Amino acid sequence: MASLRDIRKRVRSVKNTQQITKAMKMVAASKLRRAHDRVVSAGPYARALEGMMQDLATRTEPGSLLHPLLEVRPIETVEIVLLTSDRGLAGGFNSNVCRRAWKLALSCQGKQVIFTTIGKKGADFLRQRARSTRRDVSSLWTSLNYGTADALAKELSQRYLDGEVDAVYLVHNAFASVISQVPTTTTLLPIEAKAKADVEVTGDYLYEPSAQGVLEALVPKAITVKLFRALAESFAAEHAARMTSMESATKNAGDMIDRLTLFYNRTRQAQITRELVEIVSGAQALEG
Repeated sequence: MASLRDIRKRVRSVKNTQQITKAMKMVAASKLRRAHDRVVSAGPYARALEGMMQDLATRTEPGSLLHPLLEVRPIETVEIVLLTSDRGLAGGFNSNVCRRAWKLALSCQGKQVIFTTIGKKGADFLRQRARSTRRDVSSLWTSLNYGTADALAKELSQRYLDGEVDAVYLVHNAFASVISQVPTTTTLLPIEAKAKADVEVTGDYLYEPSAQGVLEALVPKAITVKLFRALAESFAAEHAARMTSMESATKNAGDMIDRLTLFYNRTRQAQITRELVEIVSGAQALEG
């Protein structure tokens, strides 16, 4: 049976752990507010930009306007951009998205699959499976902004234009709510433009300098915005998952402290009772 001293040490250890998890929860909650604001603010701009590009595509005859990043060609080489976090202690945030990326890679039978990882956990996951990465961008989360997303989008776009890859997929956690992060696969390249029959065209516009010029300006920007939004959602989802995980850990620590305290009191009571019995027995022996 554990001694009272051992139980007290264990209670102190669990209390220290509880203080750490509680502090981590508060830090994650603070970061989540800013990250969520960035996701919300990026939404309307991204939807408006996509709507403009789709509207422009529907107003042109097939083949009359064509941007190289809109071209759909036979897929022989696939690049998967895996978005994970640099740190753990976020529940199933990293494991779920890594499994989805691995499942996507296995589904690309007969195709060459190239991985680009954003976050140390994704790189570690692939390293454990003896898969190399073309590029590991582990320091991006410390300086996440539109500029970093633009640089990465231009790099991926150039690889597509050079014919090094035929499709680029983003695998990331979409921010559904504070308690729900959904592993999602998004096609980054080629840009998907809806057919005329799928979109209702209303009114008409004059394009300056030309429709081709507008399209050439919109498509690269749309790719950057799509990538930035995925990065922002993944960043917010990470902090939401960590906050939820640390809240659960804090609650579990409290339950463990209660159980240990009850066990300590029972053990102490049993020890006192035993000592009293020994004292009474000794006194009776002396009297007899």
